[in-house]
Amino acid sequence: MQRLVDHPVVLAILTFVGMWCAAHLGARAFSSMRKLEPDERNDLGFVVGATLTLLGLLIGFSFSMAVGRYDQRKSYEEEEANAIGTEYVRVELLPAADAERLQQLLRTYLQLRIRFYQTPEGAELQQIVGETAHVQDRMWSGVKTAAATLPNPLVALAVAGMNDVLNRQGYTQAAWWNRIPAAAWCLMILIAAFCNVMIGFAARHEKFLGFLILILPIVLSVSFLLLADLDSPRGGIIRVRPQNLLSLPTSMHPVG
Repeated sequence: MQRLVDHPVVLAILTFVGMWCAAHLGARAFSSMRKLEPDERNDLGFVVGATLTLLGLLIGFSFSMAVGRYDQRKSYEEEEANAIGTEYVRVELLPAADAERLQQLLRTYLQLRIRFYQTPEGAELQQIVGETAHVQDRMWSGVKTAAATLPNPLVALAVAGMNDVLNRQGYTQAAWWNRIPAAAWCLMILIAAFCNVMIGFAARHEKFLGFLILILPIVLSVSFLLLADLDSPRGGIIRVRPQNLLSLPTSMHPVG
């Protein structure tokens, strides 16, 4: 399900076709049945309204989850840029040779983090993740060696800053993995299909049947398109742009 959500346009098209077919099923499968009496239509309208309300609540809650997690990814990108920029300055408290080496590693690390945000799923992304872990090991080894050689409060400040850099990357990765559960998607699609079947059944003898059973599939497909776009960190149009990380290199100058 997650792979489908990572392609919002495909999900929207499949949703529209599936919901339209469900509405046609409700209209055609029961087309030979008599028209409902007014009391029966009222009862059916109550059931349809209650089901649509439930579907609307589920979509609304899902939108809230997706927007919250999108904002969280943006916030962590800002925090990650701040942590890298702060540590770049703090390593100047170390001996010149260590500071120069660590600043070079931080510049390399920054480029890897920018590529992480800009690269789609695939082999290149896995390579970036591997290179990032390798650079992190080298950076931590660098500050650990300096701390062992000169155990003083200034060095401890640089060590704490490096720890913050590594932690922010972990928080960012966790936020990118935090998605709307597949079970929630399946439940929404299932309830949406039942809604379309009932609407098709209710409108099976109406003059404008084709128009009536077209409205809800369009609305649902557009809603799922936006929802999937927000929920997918690398798919669709709405993505977290590494603006803070991209602006950071201008302030990162080697030790003089």
